[in-house]
Amino acid sequence: MSATSISHSSPADNPLLDFTDLPPFDRIRPEHVAPAIDSLLAEAEKALDTVSQPGFPARWGDIALVLDVATERLGRAWGVVGHLNSVADTPALRAAYNEALPKVTEFWTRLGADEQLYAKYKAIDPATLDAEQRQAHRNAIRDFVLGGAELQGAAKDRFAAIQEQQAALGQKFSENALDATDAFACYASAEELDGVPADVVQAARAAAEAEGKPGHKLTLKLPSYLPVMQFATRSALREKLYRAYATRASDQAGGEAVRFDNTQVIRDILALRQEEAELLGYRNFGEVSLVPKMADSPQQVIAFLRDLAHRARPFAEKDLADLRAFAAEHLGLADPQAWDWPYVGEKLKEARYAFSEQEVKQYFPAPKVLAGLFKIAETLFEVAIRRDEAPVWNPSVEFYRIERAGKLVGQFYLDPTARPGKRGGAWMDDARSRWLRPDTHGLQTPVAYLVCNFAGGVAGKPPLLTHDDASTLFHEFGHGLHHMLTQVNEHDVSGISGVEWDAVELPSQFMENFCWEWEVLRHMTAHVDTGAPLPRALFDKMLAAKNFQSGMQTLRQVEFALFDMLLHTEPQADFMALLDRVRDEVAVLEPPPFSRTAQTFSHIFAGGYAAGYYSYKWAEVLSADAYAAFEETMRPDGTPSPETGRKYRQAILEAGGSRPAMESFKAFRGREPSLDALLRHQGMA
Repeated sequence: MSATSISHSSPADNPLLDFTDLPPFDRIRPEHVAPAIDSLLAEAEKALDTVSQPGFPARWGDIALVLDVATERLGRAWGVVGHLNSVADTPALRAAYNEALPKVTEFWTRLGADEQLYAKYKAIDPATLDAEQRQAHRNAIRDFVLGGAELQGAAKDRFAAIQEQQAALGQKFSENALDATDAFACYASAEELDGVPADVVQAARAAAEAEGKPGHKLTLKLPSYLPVMQFATRSALREKLYRAYATRASDQAGGEAVRFDNTQVIRDILALRQEEAELLGYRNFGEVSLVPKMADSPQQVIAFLRDLAHRARPFAEKDLADLRAFAAEHLGLADPQAWDWPYVGEKLKEARYAFSEQEVKQYFPAPKVLAGLFKIAETLFEVAIRRDEAPVWNPSVEFYRIERAGKLVGQFYLDPTARPGKRGGAWMDDARSRWLRPDTHGLQTPVAYLVCNFAGGVAGKPPLLTHDDASTLFHEFGHGLHHMLTQVNEHDVSGISGVEWDAVELPSQFMENFCWEWEVLRHMTAHVDTGAPLPRALFDKMLAAKNFQSGMQTLRQVEFALFDMLLHTEPQADFMALLDRVRDEVAVLEPPPFSRTAQTFSHIFAGGYAAGYYSYKWAEVLSADAYAAFEETMRPDGTPSPETGRKYRQAILEAGGSRPAMESFKAFRGREPSLDALLRHQGMA
């Protein structure tokens, strides 16, 4: 990389090179990406060369001062670009991202496999390190081995090429899934939308009007898609949307949309992962994936999932029998199709528990839910959460700070609303980590991105959340707390960094439980028109319905997780045939032959969960057991105990990745986790 190509980029004219504080999102443009990333790569290259020299001391602090400072800057700037690529995708930004992606991937791959650097780390005397540094050092040695540092010659070159190809294919998978979702729209008449909630109809009408079109614009974004599937009385409309949704990014998509087919992308990704595993001396990618996780082996995970499926199956079979009986008796559906089940389920729930999701939604205006979330976090974890100022990438994004005893602990961006060019789902990502910086000796506080895809407000009213949406918000905030409340000073093991992937969902799933506590919930509800809090009688109905279809939902999660693990342990299997086989074993409800769910399974093909999707269920065992500690110490008035909150904060949130997750869990609970709490929480005890 020549110096001439980087000489004109400075923080003054390139906002991606400004590390004084928060990213200047209001100034970042696609044309800034290439010069900034080239400049930062050149700095990181120089740092790597410096610390790899024979005379450079094998000391943690010396390496951190030169190499970690340079690579952390590169990581932060590239993180900003990747974040914008996920939440504000444009053709120009996508092109800039894709141009830089191979260079960035190549550098990180080479860094992780550098023999001189690996030798330097091996030469560090662990006796010179504190506890946090020792954990980070152990992780680093392990990651060098997984990064190919012990490979030689052609094998090493091939390993590096595989990493670049995988990065490009993962990005292609993501783009296809997003483009296939964004490509579909249909315009329904008012009659066709019979039964659909008024706010969804209003939003659909406004979307059509904005394009100068008649009717109501329906899309495959979840705030549009789900209410139609749940509430539309017209089966034909549900079928139209279901077919489009279930065939996204596949060979079954109609017309032009077939160009987004991910089938070959999946086959290529799987072949590369298998080749990577063999280069590293493992039988399959499942084994590689589990090296840094809590689970010991793919066999242990598969046994765990099959055990859970076995326990859930009788409940799932009863769920399905109830749905079939109700559909035949009350809806005249003798043979419900795939697009009928969400509708049947909603109607059965309304009949059985005498309430509807639509009724509940009126009590959950987004600002009120957020205030309730902040209140519980402030009470339990002894912090204050305040609005803050920062440049943002979209007018709907909010920024907050978290303080304890008047001192800044962390900050976060909240991007709640679905929109074109923003990928679906919900996630937390780190913008920067807590770090006692070796260059300034100052404490860098953590910053997080919290991203959801909720419906926007209509007709001047605030956005309304379903109870599921509220749980999603609590979930992502749990991840955020894990990242922001850490008290660890070593950035590689602070917050979520260094936490085993199958334990990283513990704090997120843990937070969801509070959405089912009356004393918490009543403070985060206010009817959108009257301001009245959620009535206790309605809450009691919701609670009665809490485990409605939990058997079927558990089997659905097991199906995804088992498919993922078998996919990465049986390299010779065709993924389509394997999915059918898993469904035959696990599912009580088989989707139609045209369904192609794998083609948009972004978690495992583009989201870091490869041979790791089981983590959700694995961590649910941990989180349910952790939450049981709060149930055991609940105060007489029904509010959670701040003492238990403090213990949880100190044992789990503050410890971050500075020790194995099992040690943190045992520090909190005094024992290893048990499956009992999860089965009880889900009504399957």
